[in-house]
Amino acid sequence: MKKTFLFFALLFFTYSFSQEELEEVKVKATKKGITKSLKGTSNTTLVTSKELLKAACCNLAESFETNPSIDVNFSDALTGTKQIKMLGLTSPYIMITEENIPSVRGASQAYGMSFTPGTWVESIQITKGAGSVVNGYESISGQINTELLKPMDDIPFFLNAYGDNSSRFELNTHFNKKLNDKWATSLLVHGNGRFGENDMNNDGFLDNPKGKQLNVTNRWQYSNQETGWVSFLNARFMHDEKLSGEMHFDPDRDKLTTNHWGSEINTERLDLASKIGYVFKDLPFQSIGFQNAFTWHNQQSYYGLNQYDIKQQSFYSNLIFNSIISNTRNKFSTGLNFALDNYTEFVNLNDVSRMDNSVGAFFEYTYDDNDKFSYILGGRIDNHNRLGAFFTPRLHVKYNVLKNSVLRLSAGRGKRAANIFAENQTLFASSRQFSVLDTNGKIYGLNPEIAWNYGVSFTQKFKIFSKNADVTLDFYRTDFQNQAVVDVMNSPQQVLFYNLKGKSFANSLQFDFNIELMKHLNVRTAYKYYDIATDYLSGTFQRPLQAKHRLFANVEYETHILDKGQQWKFDFTTNWLGKQQLPYTASNPEEDRFPEFSPSFAVMNFQVTRTFSSTFEMYIGGENIGNYRQDKAILGSDNPFGTNFDASIVYAPVFGNMYYAGLRFKIK
Repeated sequence: MKKTFLFFALLFFTYSFSQEELEEVKVKATKKGITKSLKGTSNTTLVTSKELLKAACCNLAESFETNPSIDVNFSDALTGTKQIKMLGLTSPYIMITEENIPSVRGASQAYGMSFTPGTWVESIQITKGAGSVVNGYESISGQINTELLKPMDDIPFFLNAYGDNSSRFELNTHFNKKLNDKWATSLLVHGNGRFGENDMNNDGFLDNPKGKQLNVTNRWQYSNQETGWVSFLNARFMHDEKLSGEMHFDPDRDKLTTNHWGSEINTERLDLASKIGYVFKDLPFQSIGFQNAFTWHNQQSYYGLNQYDIKQQSFYSNLIFNSIISNTRNKFSTGLNFALDNYTEFVNLNDVSRMDNSVGAFFEYTYDDNDKFSYILGGRIDNHNRLGAFFTPRLHVKYNVLKNSVLRLSAGRGKRAANIFAENQTLFASSRQFSVLDTNGKIYGLNPEIAWNYGVSFTQKFKIFSKNADVTLDFYRTDFQNQAVVDVMNSPQQVLFYNLKGKSFANSLQFDFNIELMKHLNVRTAYKYYDIATDYLSGTFQRPLQAKHRLFANVEYETHILDKGQQWKFDFTTNWLGKQQLPYTASNPEEDRFPEFSPSFAVMNFQVTRTFSSTFEMYIGGENIGNYRQDKAILGSDNPFGTNFDASIVYAPVFGNMYYAGLRFKIK
């Protein structure tokens, strides 16, 4: 009785004290734009929507400008599209998925990253190394998975308007409706266009293509926590047009003639996808999921007198079962996978069409002691009509050596069919003759590409003068057993494709140092070293258009958020690139040559955002504000149908500085 009395007395006085002293408690947490977990087994960086707002970020390819894990190439004068690299290897060696369904592959390899608007993206996971076997066998250097906005979590309305001094304009509108506690739907509409003509280097060619894109997605989400069923249904249609070439080129008059050099790339794409999952009601650690996706991709294009058309119809299906063995320290994923790709492809009217299909089974075991040690061991067996039957092993290991430190190891094998024309179609913008030297392989006469990737990464978080800081050092090596070599080192009038004869490897070393100098002031820095070499017919060279040394720095600062949501945000990013190996042009006349290596240079970007309230903000920014430009972007520009013409060698910005402004408006 005495104890009961004391309990209620303590409760009463505690309640009374709370009423007097703690009328309101606000707990605020600062959401970081980029996070690296010490707990995850694989070396994964999470890029949140906050980070994506720090740059112009008009599409997925441009979402990595402030992230040192991904290198973004400069857009070429023809397509205006930026290509990405991970561990020094181009995007075909990266598994690029959208909500864990393969997205950018095959016919869309060259321009597919520009088909996902940046405002649609909720987050991006970047995994260095071999990746998971659950998503396929093609990943070699890593995986980039994009999560789109979820209808259940999104706000009712969002508007983003953007414009820049290159006459590029964009409009994004999101409509979201929660129908009831189980169903929600989103309609995402994106439109962009570049209507002006710019020739900053006076070579008679457009610095950026003119064009327009309409991109519409309708998403449905179903979630029933009582029964355990969840589902996503997606439908997307995209129409994209690009026009580039000489300033006086008129496609109605000059298409496929020698009046003026010009290019058109017109693409239509339809994506249908579904994901259905079930979480067992009495076994929350056990679930089953079924993914299905259909893609229709149609590109009609010409580059001067070169014609290139490709149509791809793909079906992808993946059945995944997740559960445990004995206890939750021992988890596994297993399932079946089927993929079909039907390519209708014409290179200068030569039919190189083909149909690929594969069926596979995978098993991935995860051990996690919930303390310091974990590993993921996976394998899959696939049977492909052109690659044959093969086994793909993958391993990721994590060990927390000290408090706030983590050591990770990874190893794995990847295998893929190289789509040599789709992946290198910017080379059509030249007078190079395309030649495939091997004939016995099953993919354009070539054998499949096979590579092993090994990596080690160490991260330590600590404090300097009470400031949070962290360092990461990682090293990855990719060894090719076979590669579809793209040889632009033999002759400026040729591009040769052949199976690797000798060695080809890619070494990547990266050192990151990040510190929070004061509250809301963060600095990220990185140094990257690449040693990427291939044995070509004419000798061993570093991979063209790849800087051996790169430096990266990003400074972000934001003021405190006031009661009505007002805030200032400042962001500055700089990239320094060392000299790059350039394709061989020494046999051209002197005026149509490039040196063996490009000069080193730096590029600086900034953005200032003013948030007026929790629903409205405006931003201005600049890219390449130092106005560094590649003076000669096109060889033989005075004779575009001559033998020395080449518009594919772009190692630096062509357009010069670019300034933009935009606004974001929300209804919550």
